[in-house]
Amino acid sequence: MPQTPNDLLIPSRRAFLSMAGMGAAAAMLPTPAWSFAAQQFPTLRSQIDAYVASKKAAGVVAAIGRGLAAPEVIKAGTLAIGDTTPVDLDTLFRVYSMTKPVTGMAAMLLIGEGKMALDQPISDFLPEYKEMRVLIDPAKSLDSVPAKTQITVRHLLTHTAGLGYSIITKGPLLKAYMANGINPGQVSRIPIPGFEPGAPTPDLKTFAERLAKLPLIAEPGTKWSYSISLDLLGRVIEVASGMEFDAFLKARLFDPLKMTSSYFQVPQSEVKRLTTNYAVFGGALIPIDPAASSIYLDKPAFAFGGAGLVCSTSDYDRFLAMLLGGGELDGVRVIAPEAVALGMTDLLPAGVSTDGTFAAGAGFGAGGRVGKGATEGVFGWGGAAGTIAFVDTRRKVRATGMVQYMPSNAYGFHEDFGKWVVADLQG
Repeated sequence: MPQTPNDLLIPSRRAFLSMAGMGAAAAMLPTPAWSFAAQQFPTLRSQIDAYVASKKAAGVVAAIGRGLAAPEVIKAGTLAIGDTTPVDLDTLFRVYSMTKPVTGMAAMLLIGEGKMALDQPISDFLPEYKEMRVLIDPAKSLDSVPAKTQITVRHLLTHTAGLGYSIITKGPLLKAYMANGINPGQVSRIPIPGFEPGAPTPDLKTFAERLAKLPLIAEPGTKWSYSISLDLLGRVIEVASGMEFDAFLKARLFDPLKMTSSYFQVPQSEVKRLTTNYAVFGGALIPIDPAASSIYLDKPAFAFGGAGLVCSTSDYDRFLAMLLGGGELDGVRVIAPEAVALGMTDLLPAGVSTDGTFAAGAGFGAGGRVGKGATEGVFGWGGAAGTIAFVDTRRKVRATGMVQYMPSNAYGFHEDFGKWVVADLQG
């Protein structure tokens, strides 16, 4: 998405969040053999140091692991500009859309247990989605016709359900989303120019019910369109599992994987580990969500399955290690091996292309981009505040990069992180 200097001066909702998932695997370059012989990671270290020295970021943490071994950690900077607390593996970062693969794999867990199926209509769990309608001309009106196909679990996982996103959608449907509180997450309690909050976001059940009453932007299964589908999937998971979505994640993923620093609401006791989030204005970092008064200290409207998590680098690395372990980590199995492997393959419906989208040139799996050709085996996604993570199941490598600034494409960290990793592993 092209960016003008004005985008850095007065960021809009779209500028802040529309790059939320871009590049998690896009920058991963093919390489015949990777080596951990030179474990100093000179490229990563120099680039991370430069980001902090030039004040492009207050603090940066990267974790690179081979197989299930403990990761190599490269870090620089502090929790906030002017703070003296250094960032480390336990520092808390807002990972935004890196929540999507977590939600995706939670669905794969249930698929592995036979509690839902990949091509099962979600109306089996949420009857209000049985008779959806599709917009005739999304740019002009909310006039619609009956959908020919029901939304399935596959469609939600792969952004092919025909749902919109307030950070992407335009026209009358955007106005309807905003009026109904159909928002993708939270950024700050500080008013931000160009970032209209819309109506209050309701609880997850009400969110799903309101969304069902609005038309789709495309026939389900026909178009890749970045969307609120992973948030809706959280509601499907609730019904299929009989547990509230956040409780399900904690009981079935976070606790078994010892992911003790993954939150939808950061406890007051953990503020000392929370970063400050920044907006890039005219090349300078302006705090928009200071840790001490962060919006993430409040209970959210619901656990946003598409963009709600705050995580430590250590926790997200453990999630990636579980993926490399085929659904198992430290002898504890959380997902059936066949289900986790399926979730990292291209699940796009036949005939759907990602050309011209955030996932251009790749397939899409359970909430994350899937590499093709030379990058086959790569699965991952990124977040609106610059975070990025992926696994390479062919070369048995995992990588997580954490920064905190918005929009994520204000600087090149999001796009370049994978290139730096490859450069060092080839060295």
